[in-house]
Amino acid sequence: MVIFSAAAIFFYCWAFYLVSSRLFHTEGPNRKLVVLIAAFAVSLHGAALSEAIITADGQNFSLTNVISLVNWIIALTFTIVLIRMKVIVVVPVIYAFSIISVALLWLVPPEYIYHFEQYPEVLAHVILSLMAYSTLMIAALYAIQLAVIQHKLKSKQLIMSSAIPPLMTVEKQLYHLVVIGVILLSLALATGFIFLDDMFAEGKGHKAVLSIIAWFVYIAMLWQQYQIGVKVKTAVIYTLTGATLLSAGYFGARIVKELILS
Repeated sequence: MVIFSAAAIFFYCWAFYLVSSRLFHTEGPNRKLVVLIAAFAVSLHGAALSEAIITADGQNFSLTNVISLVNWIIALTFTIVLIRMKVIVVVPVIYAFSIISVALLWLVPPEYIYHFEQYPEVLAHVILSLMAYSTLMIAALYAIQLAVIQHKLKSKQLIMSSAIPPLMTVEKQLYHLVVIGVILLSLALATGFIFLDDMFAEGKGHKAVLSIIAWFVYIAMLWQQYQIGVKVKTAVIYTLTGATLLSAGYFGARIVKELILS
């Protein structure tokens, strides 16, 4: 795993440099080269994750492994769409977080063993939860990109570049992602209520409560957009609030338990 992790960090750093050094250049970064380098990084990251999660004792879903898995899903998604879609503004952030997540995978390897082969219904809930969280984190990155573009347009600092997407396009994509994320989050919550007996047990209840509050935040955003429309600034606040609530629910207690109190 050490070799895979070190190599992944190297290629992520290379991709990060290629993007950030020409982020607002009139011609933008060389996207084909960035995708090629990032593809190596994502592949090596996936190999390191495979070794870390799949063990002889079961599936190691430690906090650092889950964080790295979410980062891998996001990095993989953006690397795939980068060649066709203008998402370059947030790519440096994604690759920077990927570097950190791979380093954590390597340097902080606590164990939290599950046996999903014995509980396929729980595995379905976990997969839906990860997909929902990853999708809504991607939406949060789109919201950040939306805020950056709007700020630069208002301050007249935006250089015309083929790499920068139109504001309306990013806003439309943001709502598409939120809709998909809400559907997945709804399914994750439903499977949790059906299959998990301890969903509101001590030490776990906060996750369910914060996830439900986040679900209401996203629903309120979509309802307001459908009824009267939502300003860009308000859409960004809605999206980042929901993402913060989900992150606190998914990782808050586990950070304290696995990294601080361990």
